[in-house]
Amino acid sequence: MSEIQLRPTIAPDLSRLMAIDHSIISEAVWQLELRRDAGQVTTTFREVRLPRSITVEYPHNQFALADDWVRKSMMYTAFIDRDPVGYISLLERGTASVVWITDIVVDAARRRQGVGSALLAAGQEWAESRSHRRLILEMQSKNVPVIRLAQKFGYEFCGYNDHYYINQDVALFFAKALK
Repeated sequence: MSEIQLRPTIAPDLSRLMAIDHSIISEAVWQLELRRDAGQVTTTFREVRLPRSITVEYPHNQFALADDWVRKSMMYTAFIDRDPVGYISLLERGTASVVWITDIVVDAARRRQGVGSALLAAGQEWAESRSHRRLILEMQSKNVPVIRLAQKFGYEFCGYNDHYYINQDVALFFAKALK
């Protein structure tokens, strides 16, 4: 297996990162059930296996990556054999010492090879080095591979936002307290 190398993203990386296939294949989704009764709202999520795999399109405009890049606090690019195979975007927010992971993308041909784990570990290490206390990872409710990655790294479900993305998909938020 080839070695995964990470480094901070630089401007010449952006065009190659935009060329990565940002869609995913999912065999399950986290389904939202919202019930409103007198004086009470109950929200439930449950993982539902789909009758067939679906392609989930990336919920952001991947061609706006260069514009968004300047607003991020940090981005790392992962390389295998000098080819960019993924990236993670981090955004420091407010005085609460929270870092949001707004994107974690891995090229389809390099998934399930540890690239996402390496990127997530780098993001966590960066946040800890800046003395942040909490990481929040956002993802579509249809992106079960990232949900499982978050759970593997000890992130816990902490909220959602219906119609969060430009395609109206539900966003899930998973958080992890840092040392």
